[in-house]
Amino acid sequence: MQLPLGPDPRTDVLRRLQALLVQRFGRIERAAAEWRRPEWVLVQGVIGARTKSPVSNAATDRLLKRWGSWEAVAEAPLDELQGELATQTYPNIAAERLKACLTELVAQRGAVDLSHLAEMETGAAMDWLERLPGVGRKIAAGVMNASTLDRRAIVLDGHHTRILQRMGLVPPRADTKRAFDAIMPAMPEEWSGAEYDEHHLLMKKLGQTWCRPSAPQCGDCAALSLCKTGTERAADR
Repeated sequence: MQLPLGPDPRTDVLRRLQALLVQRFGRIERAAAEWRRPEWVLVQGVIGARTKSPVSNAATDRLLKRWGSWEAVAEAPLDELQGELATQTYPNIAAERLKACLTELVAQRGAVDLSHLAEMETGAAMDWLERLPGVGRKIAAGVMNASTLDRRAIVLDGHHTRILQRMGLVPPRADTKRAFDAIMPAMPEEWSGAEYDEHHLLMKKLGQTWCRPSAPQCGDCAALSLCKTGTERAADR
């Protein structure tokens, strides 16, 4: 007979980490006006590789304003899409991926419509999204969490994943999908979808300031007391 393993110790670490991040950066609460439809979040994710969120947000709004509907964006000439996405880090790739994604969505659903996801379990909905061209785990989680769907799915960008790896909360070489699968069972059960979003944005701030890809400033990091890598670096000094 297999005995219960008890609570995941990483859950308490995440709770304590969140408190430290809020103390350092303050609360990040999602205003009602910022809750976007899933289709908008999908587009923003597909075009947003290596581009800051405010730039991708503006580009997403610009696409919809120019063509009036996502179906019209899907039918737009590729060169015009590339021109409209000139602000993105990889405009040509962004345009190609967006056109392929929206075209496939229209083929499957008859329109750029993700309303059916509201009736699906979160994992199944994410699996469905990941079958669309250009959609990986990060974008799928974003559609489910950072939209009006408001699901408990953690969005992992490079900053967030790196911090989890350095803290020893996910495997050291885990890609986004593997890191997601590893950390989701440890997420505090009392956190809402909005709190998942806040946690991700706070982790992103941490990664942009102290826990950078190279030369992390561990001595000043809010998460130092909880971080395996940080404490080892401090001990070596």
